[in-house]
Amino acid sequence: MQTTQSLAPEPPAPGLTSPDLAPTPLAERTWGTGNYAALWISMSLCIPTYMLASSLIEGGMNWWQALLTIFLGNTIVLVPMLLNGRAGAQYGIPFPVFARASFGVRGANVPALLRAIIACGWFGIQTWIGGYALYQMAVLWVPGLATLPPVFPASWALETGPALVFLLFWLLNMYVVYLGVESIRKLLVFKAFFLPVAAVALLWWAILAGNGLGPILAQPSKFTSSAAFWAFFFPSLTGMVGFWATLSLNIPDFTRYATSQRAQQMGQALGLPTSMTLFSFVGVVVTSATFVIYGKTIWDPVVLAAKFESKLLVSAAMLAVALSTLATNIAANIVSPANDFANFSPTRISFKTGGYITGVLGVLIFPWKLIADPSGYIFTWLVGYSGLLGPIGGIMIVDYYLVRQQQLSVPDLYQYRGRYAYRNGYNLAAIAALIIGILPNIPGFLTAIGALDKGAVWPALVAVYNYAWFVGFLVSGGVYLVLMRWQTASQLHALETTVAHSAPSSSLAQ
Repeated sequence: MQTTQSLAPEPPAPGLTSPDLAPTPLAERTWGTGNYAALWISMSLCIPTYMLASSLIEGGMNWWQALLTIFLGNTIVLVPMLLNGRAGAQYGIPFPVFARASFGVRGANVPALLRAIIACGWFGIQTWIGGYALYQMAVLWVPGLATLPPVFPASWALETGPALVFLLFWLLNMYVVYLGVESIRKLLVFKAFFLPVAAVALLWWAILAGNGLGPILAQPSKFTSSAAFWAFFFPSLTGMVGFWATLSLNIPDFTRYATSQRAQQMGQALGLPTSMTLFSFVGVVVTSATFVIYGKTIWDPVVLAAKFESKLLVSAAMLAVALSTLATNIAANIVSPANDFANFSPTRISFKTGGYITGVLGVLIFPWKLIADPSGYIFTWLVGYSGLLGPIGGIMIVDYYLVRQQQLSVPDLYQYRGRYAYRNGYNLAAIAALIIGILPNIPGFLTAIGALDKGAVWPALVAVYNYAWFVGFLVSGGVYLVLMRWQTASQLHALETTVAHSAPSSSLAQ
């Protein structure tokens, strides 16, 4: 009888592999420390990073409190980033394939789609920022845009002029999806040169117009008590973690190209906290300067740029913001969710169709409401989705380090009947742990969006939401570890029972 060892390995199942999902060959793993540092510098230099910092100032923090919060948040999220990134560098596999080890070859679609939906939200936010920048430019030359009669319900909080330009910019994004992502490469190069120069120019303007850094950095905290500060600090810290929580999951998509573990670890450690903190410093200084200059804080850089007196200067700035936002949007918020949607049903959803789905969902989240004020941006959006991603991160890290001891069978990750098939492709332990980890954050989220009155919810559950990512990470990780050990013990018990029952018959056969 032929032994299992002599059998040739089964080829990957057609529905589980593609050129994008297959392990990266060693010859293509060429990213060094500098590449990863540059990657994070590029991703950190974006308008939402500026708004992240300025929202803390608008929320009441002074400059050093805001910077410390941002630095701490990015240092914390660096930990799961490095832990998840290790598997990508070790085996050359992307995020959806890595997730199969813990969620099952079919169940991996659950975390992939959750990540995709959140990327849709970021697509909507970036599209609104770019569209509103174009509106600020257009209204200078066509003032009638600002006085168009309302056509949307008052509850939408959406004026007709900005909505019209937003729709046009959204259509431009969809046209780029139609053309393919290759068409955006030149815009990415433009962004790489423009945003650092624009950031330095804006910082220089703030220092000059604000009569130097002294008056700007002297702006005090608006909190009247320590309790008020901590009540704002903890959800803000969770929001800072949530800002890159998506990348902390799908970082294997990038580390699969690493020349070594040290290259990706050093590159990320050098690039993420430093670039985020430095660029945030621009947002902090400029936002603080607006109070000195205008008597009120202006946390949205698009609104601020619209206050400049020169029409040509404002037009050039807004056009540049729109172009750089378009480049960031396609590269960061279309490619990933489009592939995730396509991976969910390869025979029905193409990359372009996935891109269109992303575009539609990005509008349906009402992005103009999410960034209308700092509390919506931090408490509703960043903290809210961190409550979904924290549990996924906890499950994947516990599975890789505590359950599997960093040992994966790569061929089985591409098989419907391998060790990661579980039950019909789903690991029920991971699904259950995910649900249990999400549940504690739901009451607080519903009160944050106004769906429930705070008085109707136990205060402790409302408070839990301030730590959504941390709670989800720890609860889901702990529950998953218990369930997997119980599952393993049950399997061993079943095997021992089978062996014990078969022993007498073996003895008789002898």
